[in-house]
Amino acid sequence: MDHSNRLQRTIGLPQATALYVGAVLGSGVLIVPGLAAEMAGPASLLAWGFMTLLLFPLALSMGLLSAKFPNAGGVSYFVTLTFGQKAGALVGWFFLMSVPIGAPVAALTGAGYLTAAMGWSEGARIGIAAVMLSFGLLTNVIGMKVAGRVQIAVVLAIIAVLIVVIAAAFPNIREAHFTPFVPHGWASVGQSAAILFWCFIGWEAVSHLSEEFVDPKRAAIKGVMIAAVIVGLLYFLTALATVGTQSYMKAGSDASLVWVISQLMGKWGALVAGMTGIFICTTGVIAYTGAASRLAYALSRQGDAPEWMGRLSERYRTPISGIAFLALCFIVVLILYGSGAVSLTTLIQLPNATFILTYLGGCAAGIRLLKGSVWGVLISWVSFLATAIVFPFVGWAIGYPFAIVTVFWIVNLVKSRKSSQALYPSAGNRAETAAKTAPCKSALH
Repeated sequence: MDHSNRLQRTIGLPQATALYVGAVLGSGVLIVPGLAAEMAGPASLLAWGFMTLLLFPLALSMGLLSAKFPNAGGVSYFVTLTFGQKAGALVGWFFLMSVPIGAPVAALTGAGYLTAAMGWSEGARIGIAAVMLSFGLLTNVIGMKVAGRVQIAVVLAIIAVLIVVIAAAFPNIREAHFTPFVPHGWASVGQSAAILFWCFIGWEAVSHLSEEFVDPKRAAIKGVMIAAVIVGLLYFLTALATVGTQSYMKAGSDASLVWVISQLMGKWGALVAGMTGIFICTTGVIAYTGAASRLAYALSRQGDAPEWMGRLSERYRTPISGIAFLALCFIVVLILYGSGAVSLTTLIQLPNATFILTYLGGCAAGIRLLKGSVWGVLISWVSFLATAIVFPFVGWAIGYPFAIVTVFWIVNLVKSRKSSQALYPSAGNRAETAAKTAPCKSALH
């Protein structure tokens, strides 16, 4: 193997844990606790409890696969080992084409939280989102060692703020706020659980960085378990604070965190809440940008993406071409959003189906690849079934992966025909080849 074209192993356990936390603890913590409480009332805590328990098999399935098969291809590589290169490449493109939309959505969500808290314009929101995306791209250009350290600092800041918010909310929790416990019927608990599922997806993203783990087994398994405990506790306690203070009724689901922080810090609360939103969403941008750029490199390395996508930075040994591809996509998405051509709601829905299909592929691969471990197979089955239940709810967004499948099929068909023509020339090409070689044959005689 050409060692000059390999990624460097620079990610230790602390960086891996921070990357896992950053990939999963996203913008959902700002909005979803209040939204779930609006849907199911205090009974939404049952959904949070159920999803927090489900969090561990979801996390472990990806952690075990990353530990056993560390590769920049991540889920795409796991699927390749199980179902063949074409299936793996298709799953890889599902993820690769999710991030160019998903990362700008995360940036716009975080920027929107700050601009709403401060009363700034839509133009400011787009500008802040652009800065967040640029920061995520730059940290990944410099390398995951630096990106991991940045991620650690940002994640610690987020955890500190959320702990302060939760602690400040607890004195305002009242027993009366938990009655009636099921105001909208038991079906609403199931509906809120489906929404909460989005808060717990993100483990698959870090699998694309596993090739850069210094010690894949330690970083992947221990890192994912530590992160799962941190994320599960923070989500559940934030939800408990939201329900117990009824902040979702006083400020609305999309600003319940702002209300709690404002009660603690007064006029500075809005700024602190807004900056918390920026930090939370920036961690997701860093993790997903790193994952997608490494996947572009891996797909190019195995011939399933253009050769130029496999180029590494000579100085930092990072996938510079994959990062450049993402930068171009981010610019296009921000222009489309800024012009009013697409709404944030539409952008949010588009990559949902591709993210779920990526996860389904990884869990299906885990059922086969982890067959030496009873727990590994069981965990993969639980993750697969839970993800499959959610998939039908994506609705019209299924058109996005369908479009990717169509383009993928056409490209492979063209490549197949070109290969066939090279191996078996047509009658016209054979005649032309014979005419060109005739003088050589007569000269030999």
